[in-house]
Amino acid sequence: MGERTANVHDGDIGETLTGLAAVIHARRDASPETSYTARLLQGPEDTLLKKVTEEATEVALACKDRDHDHIRYEAADLVYHLLVTLERHGVTVAELAGELDARHR
Repeated sequence: MGERTANVHDGDIGETLTGLAAVIHARRDASPETSYTARLLQGPEDTLLKKVTEEATEVALACKDRDHDHIRYEAADLVYHLLVTLERHGVTVAELAGELDARHR
């Protein structure tokens, strides 16, 4: 587990996800030597998929511990790695939103 984030305040999830997805997209052509995101996008797919699985497991374990801050921290890692996975496979945040919207209408 990484170091807990201090002074976390509520945010706008749509704005946050859209902004993060844009940053991830911009890193697609960055140097893997200087950008972790570029390494995930350009490196072996299994490395990225293992991170998604690892982060999902860490969310589950934090939930088992009933540790609110740890759940939030690990969920953020999972969402980041999921967004990188979507970028790698050409699925936009708008498409993801459309999928979610279609399921609850």
